[in-house]
Amino acid sequence: MVTRTTPLVPVGTWVVDPTHSSVDFAVKHMGIATVRGSFGDFEGSLGVGEDLARSEVHGSVKVASIDTNEEQRDAHLRSADFFDADEFPEITFRSTRIEPIDDESSRVFGDLTMHGITREVRLDVVFQGTDVDPWGNQRVGLEVVGVLRRSDFDMKFNQALGSGNVLVGDKVNVSLDISAVKQG
Repeated sequence: MVTRTTPLVPVGTWVVDPTHSSVDFAVKHMGIATVRGSFGDFEGSLGVGEDLARSEVHGSVKVASIDTNEEQRDAHLRSADFFDADEFPEITFRSTRIEPIDDESSRVFGDLTMHGITREVRLDVVFQGTDVDPWGNQRVGLEVVGVLRRSDFDMKFNQALGSGNVLVGDKVNVSLDISAVKQG
C-alpha cells in the first residue's frame, strides 16, 4: 500500500514545452498491424501543490494537427467520420484527482473531452526527473500512458472484414512524453 501524499514534481507551475514533448497514439489497423500518429499542436500545464490533493493537470490538443504520415488518412481522421475537426477543433483534459502508485509514478484521473463528449480517463505517469537546462530553466520530465476507446467518444466509423476483424480498432493507446518548464 502506497501512502505517499506528496507530489513527485516540485511545487510550482510548470508549462509543457511542445518543442521537447510529444503527444502520440497507436491503434490497430485490420486487427493485424498498428498505425501510429501524433498531434503537433498542443499545450499543457501542471499546477503542483504541497500535496497531491492540491495538484492539477490541464492540456489541450488541436485536432487539425493530427499526423499519421499519410495525408489522405489524416484528412479522413479530421472528417466527421472520426474527429470532426471543424465541429470539435480541440481535445481537452482536466485532472480531477491524482493518486500515488509508488515512489516514481502516479495515476492521474481526469475529464477528457473529445468529439463533443466528456469521459473520465486514467493516465499513468512516470516521473523521469528534474534538471536545469543550459539557459537556467528548471525542467521536469514525465512519461504518460493511457488507453481510450473510440466508441466512448462516439467515433464509430468502421468496416467489418471477411476475417472477422474490423478496419479500425476501438482501443487507442495514448503516450505522452512531457518536458515542462517551471514558471517564475
